[in-house]
Amino acid sequence: MLLTIPFPSWLKPEIIPGLPVRWYGLMYIIAFGVAFLLYRRQVRERNFPMNDDQLSSLFFWGILGLLLGARLFSTLVYETSNIYRRQPWLIFWPFRNGQFTGLMGMSYHGGAFAGTLAVLIYARVKRFNFREIGDMFVASIPLGYTFGRLGNFINAELYGRVTSSPLGILFPHATPLPASEAWVREAAEKTGIAITGAYVNLPRHPSQLYEMIFEGIILWAIIWFFRGRKPFNGFLIGLYFLGYGFFRFFIEYFREPDADLGYRIEFIKSNLPAAYVHPPFSFSTGQIFCFCMIAFGIVWLIIASRLPGREPVRYGAEESDKSAIDPAEKANERNKRRKLRKKLK
Repeated sequence: MLLTIPFPSWLKPEIIPGLPVRWYGLMYIIAFGVAFLLYRRQVRERNFPMNDDQLSSLFFWGILGLLLGARLFSTLVYETSNIYRRQPWLIFWPFRNGQFTGLMGMSYHGGAFAGTLAVLIYARVKRFNFREIGDMFVASIPLGYTFGRLGNFINAELYGRVTSSPLGILFPHATPLPASEAWVREAAEKTGIAITGAYVNLPRHPSQLYEMIFEGIILWAIIWFFRGRKPFNGFLIGLYFLGYGFFRFFIEYFREPDADLGYRIEFIKSNLPAAYVHPPFSFSTGQIFCFCMIAFGIVWLIIASRLPGREPVRYGAEESDKSAIDPAEKANERNKRRKLRKKLK
């Protein structure tokens, strides 16, 4: 009996087979659209002095910075073949061997850094308060990020380590593992997978979906809750970097690191394969960047809490406060106004 979830056979990277239009690219468009709508809602909620042209301009430069940073980080940090260092024009060239492939490979951490820098520069040039527009920006991003990870799942990429739990998914293009290894045979037996050759494909953690839930939906819900009740301007920026770094750091334990990179830091060496186990004191490239995000988030919260204009921010609560006034108090106020009008007459 097969004790795992087969990857849906109807899910293909291309929206229409034979055409160079992929679900992953569409997910990016949806993500940007969702983030834009959430940002615009916050502008209207706060009566923030930013018109639609300025909002569109802000998103244009923010998205441009995000894409440039994500692509550059991916090709220069995660690519070990040095092909992009020898031929840098290929970084933004969407064709391989005469076929359209798009820009395969984007780094979240590079996008986060460059996107933040782009928003900071825009705020300085247009004389907006960076802490204010930055808070609105990070309250919009995580829900859109959800669609990016969904695109990774559709592509059946960035899958996790081998698991025999009921959550395991049999990804069709996962790296086959040698059946000669004892742990491979044990995992195959636990999940009911028959070994018919020298290599066998085993179920993996759907780490893309873990990230979609925790780094996308849950993180967005937390930040969205605090958007109208911040202890100070800039609080949401720190909360975003701290929250994302925290969630991603621990989810990395379920992901298999890139085969050509492995663990960048290993305090205790392990001979166990990365596809099988992630030692607690071995850290991948993503975990190192996540640690930097956590550190930045903490430092930023300390700095922002001491900057001028650090009063608690409340909006969207005034209307509810007014509606909560006791009817007797409203009648008393009306009577006072009538008496005052009579005296004036």
